[in-house]
Amino acid sequence: MLIGAIFIAMLMMICINIPIAVALAMCGVLGLLATEGASSLVTIALDMYDGSTKFSLIAIPMFVLAGAIMNAGGITDRLINFVSAIIGFIRGGLAMVNIGVSLFFAEISGSAVADVAAMGSILIPQMKKRGYSKEFSAAVTSSSASLAIIIPPSIPMILYAASANTSVEQLFVAGLVPGLIGAGGLMFVAYAFAKRYNFPTEAAFNLPRLRETFMDALPAFTLPVIILGGIFGGFVTATEAAGLAVLAALAVSAWYGNLNLSHLRRAMLDGGIQTAVVMLLVAASVLMGGFLTRAQIPQQLAESILSITTQQWAILLILNFFFLVVGFFLHSAAAIILVIPIVIPLINSAGIDPVHFGLVVTLNLAIGQQTPPVASVLITACSVARANIWEVSKVNIWFVGVLLAVLMICTYVPAVPMFLVEYFYR
Repeated sequence: MLIGAIFIAMLMMICINIPIAVALAMCGVLGLLATEGASSLVTIALDMYDGSTKFSLIAIPMFVLAGAIMNAGGITDRLINFVSAIIGFIRGGLAMVNIGVSLFFAEISGSAVADVAAMGSILIPQMKKRGYSKEFSAAVTSSSASLAIIIPPSIPMILYAASANTSVEQLFVAGLVPGLIGAGGLMFVAYAFAKRYNFPTEAAFNLPRLRETFMDALPAFTLPVIILGGIFGGFVTATEAAGLAVLAALAVSAWYGNLNLSHLRRAMLDGGIQTAVVMLLVAASVLMGGFLTRAQIPQQLAESILSITTQQWAILLILNFFFLVVGFFLHSAAAIILVIPIVIPLINSAGIDPVHFGLVVTLNLAIGQQTPPVASVLITACSVARANIWEVSKVNIWFVGVLLAVLMICTYVPAVPMFLVEYFYR
């Protein structure tokens, strides 16, 4: 009864526009007061501090900062030119350039919203100018950005690893192959749209231009080599790789000589605000997590579902549906922080690999970023494109279909995401 009242109170606070972190903390405090009295609140400040200063979480502001430096330093423009030289000659090639560059940018920032804000402001106006509809431009930018969060590094994966007490490096490795498969699927859908609506091609394939853009973008290619090579090679942790990414982004931007300090300052402030929002959620979740753990809610949930079925495929089906619904209403960070501590005992009891499940959760929440009413990434893309969200959603449903297909493959063919993890770590 108490649990139901706590969650209803939290939903009501969210509905009247109280920030999720504040609602989460207030409900956690109410739960602790009701179950253990005022004495349980003596150490909540220390508990919140300890929960938000885990070593793995330091990677979040570092990756956000690296993405801001990359955009301010002109690296993004050179990547766009290079990818355009490779595939721009295909019909609808600029849409495929959008997808390709989005995946690369996500390897630095780890944030889908940052990806849309940075890439969309450059590519969406160019797509509209060349005859692409604003709805299609927003849809392809939004969906590719959400897919990109399963390619390392990924802020949702970092939060999941911290919440589930599992390896963030293994999660990064698990996301690589599904991300590339999904990118291929998005490009196929973009090509089908291009053929149907006769979207334009860019300049014909030109080997000298490809060579020129490659040489111009070559310093930028050191960024994923440093991040992914360091993590996959076992030389650095994800957090250390994030710090190296910042230094590398600064060095490459300085090499190009067009690092605008005023823009960089603005980007750093925006990144700091984004990081503060996430960290406040993390700190608030400690209170709710403490209440749920002491009330043994996760254990009760595990027992309830296992009493219905012990089949892994059925449990994964139930949890997939659950996370898809949660993604409709909660931002990915809030959903991970709130829900993962509850379901992890179930995952462990059912014998499901937490790294495999982490990828399933991340994909579910990536789809949630595309589905109203919350749809944080879709709304950002629509804002940049100045397009109606419902009209964009009619186009975006085809791209969301690709994300759902990747989700099903990763859920029920675990070898797809896990074979690299087995090769490198087990």
